[in-house]
Amino acid sequence: MSSYEIALWVFMLAAFLGFELIRRVSPLLHTPLMSLTNAISAIAVVGAILITGAKEATLLTRVLGFTAVVLSTINVVSGYLITDRMLKMFKKRGAEKK
Repeated sequence: MSSYEIALWVFMLAAFLGFELIRRVSPLLHTPLMSLTNAISAIAVVGAILITGAKEATLLTRVLGFTAVVLSTINVVSGYLITDRMLKMFKKRGAEKK
């Protein structure tokens, strides 16, 4: 089995697992789960940086790696901003004025 086939299997299993996990989690746990997925996206940023900066990387690899870095960074930052906004919704209004 080639490395591409293994990578494809890992991707398909991760997509299936992610779909099933999101589908079965109650809405009350979506905020902590979103924070966790932001941390996982940070791992994707590190992996994309490593792939992009590899010595033997081709031009296509570098372009795809750069795109992955940009999109993952946008995902991480926007996810943390949304999580912060959602957590502010649970604070009491009197606590904000102090």
